Amino acid sequence: MNDIVDSYYKEEFAEKGFLPAQDNSSYCEIGSTWKLSSEIGEGTFWIYGQKNLFDIKIHDFFFYKDTMVEFDMPKCLGIMQYDSISGEELSPYRRLEAGSIKSFIGGYQPYKILLHKKIPIRSIGIEIMPAYYSDYLKKQYPGECTNPQEAFAAVGQTKKFPEMVRLLSQVKNYRGQGLSAKLFFEGKVAEAVSLIVEWSKSPTIKQEVHRRLSSQDIYQIEMLTSFLNDHYTQDTCLKQLVKIACMGTTKLQTAFKKYHGCTITAYIQQRRMSQAEYLLANTDLTIGQVAESVGYSKASRFSELFRKSTGLLPGEFRKMTQS
Repeated sequence: MNDIVDSYYKEEFAEKGFLPAQDNSSYCEIGSTWKLSSEIGEGTFWIYGQKNLFDIKIHDFFFYKDTMVEFDMPKCLGIMQYDSISGEELSPYRRLEAGSIKSFIGGYQPYKILLHKKIPIRSIGIEIMPAYYSDYLKKQYPGECTNPQEAFAAVGQTKKFPEMVRLLSQVKNYRGQGLSAKLFFEGKVAEAVSLIVEWSKSPTIKQEVHRRLSSQDIYQIEMLTSFLNDHYTQDTCLKQLVKIACMGTTKLQTAFKKYHGCTITAYIQQRRMSQAEYLLANTDLTIGQVAESVGYSKASRFSELFRKSTGLLPGEFRKMTQS
């Protein structure tokens, strides 16, 4: 059986500017550490893979410049926690937020992400491969593990999954050796899958997962999204958005969350925070002027939301990006 690290990630590391690092002392010794080229950034990427079943990844690096990263992910199901991040997923747009848990399904379309300069990407993630969720789980638990893809998709991006936060923290801080380390990671992967399956069984989550959008609903949501992208700095009432989308209030709120993975209010806030990051990093506007530019009348409220989104106060963010 192929090792996912050898068969896929080594080539990806080289293409993205990561080189093998001799010093692995900061992480568990059974994995491998890769260092980002000093020409484009600083920091490390640690990875441990068990044949073609699963891998565990720890990121701790940043780029000197805003960087667009595009790559074809292997077919997998993943879960990740971001301690620090500044950037956006593209196609469709979704802002990545510090302090969040995010699931993803790889292998179907290229993954595109814009990472902002000088803000560390600090994260810990687990990926399981088809040999794990299509073969191993279904053989071990026939009739019980019906659709793990839907279970992972149900997580989306959330800040309300404390059990997963605790588990990934344990994985990140583990420093065992040899067989005990291999068994520890194997057990934590199984525990993570268990938590995700349990999460997806929530009545509210199950209802959202099984609700499909028609092509007409998708067209209306995309049209409304274009409007929000042009008017996110303005206060827009729900009644106006209902008219633009040609949907009832409940249907609009449900369809929008299904398409984007967040509420309309959260989407608007994400766009505001992204623009605020750009202004803080590239202009000399005061914090109050930045707040007003992105739609907040009070700098204190803007600072509170900015810190919740990035983990940094606006002044701290500016100092890091303009240093």
